[in-house]
Amino acid sequence: MGKIAVCPGSFDPVTLGHLDIIRRASAMFDKVIVVVMTNTSKSPSFTADERVDMIKRSVSDIDNVVVDVYDGLLAEYVKSKGATAIVKGLRAVSDFEYEFQMALTNKKLNPDAETVFFTTRAENMYLSSSIVKSIASMNGDIADFVPACIHDDIKKRLCGKVSK
Repeated sequence: MGKIAVCPGSFDPVTLGHLDIIRRASAMFDKVIVVVMTNTSKSPSFTADERVDMIKRSVSDIDNVVVDVYDGLLAEYVKSKGATAIVKGLRAVSDFEYEFQMALTNKKLNPDAETVFFTTRAENMYLSSSIVKSIASMNGDIADFVPACIHDDIKKRLCGKVSK
């Protein structure tokens, strides 16, 4: 069957930083499942189905990547897919503290899955979906931050919507 990894996130929207982690994971694992998860502490700008669609278009050239959506415990999802790894990207030390806590929790819930951390490339260290949404809402140029194939979708939804 090969080694399967799950790359979870809210991906609201997917950025070039996310895409970099997904591409690098696809080179290390036989199959990568990018799963759109619900983050109860965030109010998404795009529906789960819209996020899945944007990711699918962004990874259409990567043969061993599939996209899914799940609203439950990550550890259970990983187990249900027969995956052995959870792939997470780290931008800064501040990311590590939270992600390390999540990795320990997922290990407790699913001892068969390891969390693998990919450090971001220097050019993506500051990049987040929140920053993309903020720039887009103020009619800023997001072309260097998101895949070209979804750029217009993001601008159409967020352009001119200044968040309070």
